[in-house]
Amino acid sequence: MFIGHFAPALAARAVTSEAPKLGTLFIAAQLVDWAFFLFVLGGIEHLRIEPGITAMNSLDLYNMPITHSLLGSVSWSLGFALVIWIISRNSVAATWGGIVVMSHWVLDWITHRPDLTIAGGGERYGLGLWNYPAAAITLELALIGGAFWWYLRRTKGPIVPPLILLGIMLLFQAIDWFGPGPQEADAMMVGMALLSYAIMTALAFWAGSTRWHKSEVGLGVGKATF
Repeated sequence: MFIGHFAPALAARAVTSEAPKLGTLFIAAQLVDWAFFLFVLGGIEHLRIEPGITAMNSLDLYNMPITHSLLGSVSWSLGFALVIWIISRNSVAATWGGIVVMSHWVLDWITHRPDLTIAGGGERYGLGLWNYPAAAITLELALIGGAFWWYLRRTKGPIVPPLILLGIMLLFQAIDWFGPGPQEADAMMVGMALLSYAIMTALAFWAGSTRWHKSEVGLGVGKATF
């Protein structure tokens, strides 16, 4: 899953005005992947290219105990929630931030081949939806489409910025699905992944700054700082 990971970010911002900014939630949605790719560059976690390992991509994610184990994901979620609480002193915002971080593991469990662990070792888990392209594509588009529609319904402001965000997200997803896959797991591949996350997150901060939750009125509109 790629842009589908951002669906919980859009949904959280749609649920309540107390949720963090959309850009902050985009960071939460891919926090463990940010960490994973940085750890790959540092030689702490590892992946390799194995053509045909799944029907949709060739990534063998064989060593990611810190970022993608269930225990690791819970730790990242709690850590992110703590940071949000320290900045905002808002337990609702902290809770939603943590939920969005944790959603990453759940969505990975649905789509990945068995490469996820509970605590970094032992049995591996994953339902393997990547081996069923039609179902995986349908799920990803349904998640992001439904969450985006809900976000628009629950917020107000100009429509163009969020549409630009969605358009760029769909473009990156199309490249991921239909473009040439990476030939090796090198720094270039990792850099391109991180660049795509950075672009979408920057656009989310921009689009989110132009809209506010329908429950927000008066002087409080647009005052969130995290």
